Amino acid sequence: MLNVDILHVEDDPYCVELVQRALRKLTPPPAYLAVRDGEEALAFLAGQVRPPRLLLLDLKLPKVSGLQVLEALRGNQEADMLPIVVFTSSQELQDVEQSYQLGANSYVVKPVTYKEFSEAVQHMVNYWVGINYLH
Repeated sequence: MLNVDILHVEDDPYCVELVQRALRKLTPPPAYLAVRDGEEALAFLAGQVRPPRLLLLDLKLPKVSGLQVLEALRGNQEADMLPIVVFTSSQELQDVEQSYQLGANSYVVKPVTYKEFSEAVQHMVNYWVGINYLH
């Protein structure tokens, strides 16, 4: 069992590296874990006594999609308070609407430039882990 502040579900190693860089700039840096697909995310969360303080969730994932992860978690009473931010490159209205219908707390499109990407990650973490901290 691992105490994790942020669980990041992302299959792109470059995106994972960018998030890690952004988090290292925070004081103190939050405990971070990245998993590669929705299946790994659900397995990890099922084994936790204390859920992460934030779940960053990509939509386009192998094995189990981000929308399927969202649906599974919002159908689980133990995870209903887990803040879930969809952090994806998809700007499709259908993805946005479906994410919110399934219970996402926020939907953020990944910025293209590193500076904007890093700032977006830091703002999300400052809000969801700092200001809006539930546990």
